[in-house]
Amino acid sequence: QVQLVESGGGSVQAGGSLRLSCEASAYPYGTISMGWFRQVPGKEREGVAAIYLGGNSVVYAASVKGRFTISQDNAKNTVYLQMNSLKPEDTAMYYCAAGPYFGLVEFEYDHWGQGTQVTVSS
Repeated sequence: QVQLVESGGGSVQAGGSLRLSCEASAYPYGTISMGWFRQVPGKEREGVAAIYLGGNSVVYAASVKGRFTISQDNAKNTVYLQMNSLKPEDTAMYYCAAGPYFGLVEFEYDHWGQGTQVTVSS
């Protein structure tokens, strides 16, 4: 069974940085995109960034563009999310996901990790 395991979350002050990692035991059959999503209690899950595994196309939510960078290491089946200039509003549970479509639409992803918490204090 394919597993996605996130790591790298934690607590940081505003303006700080964190790097999240998502390691896949194997990319699920048909996967062409890996995405990062985040969710705070009481709100819907939000797409943050996605990367097309067949090349290097990326897409970002407007709220993180210029601050976050998604990248991949295919040799390690790992996707990263470098988060710089963090703000308190970035506080959320962050999830990685694998799917057969490229983009930030939650329902287009069919494999999910368990999440890693990011907390940014002011």
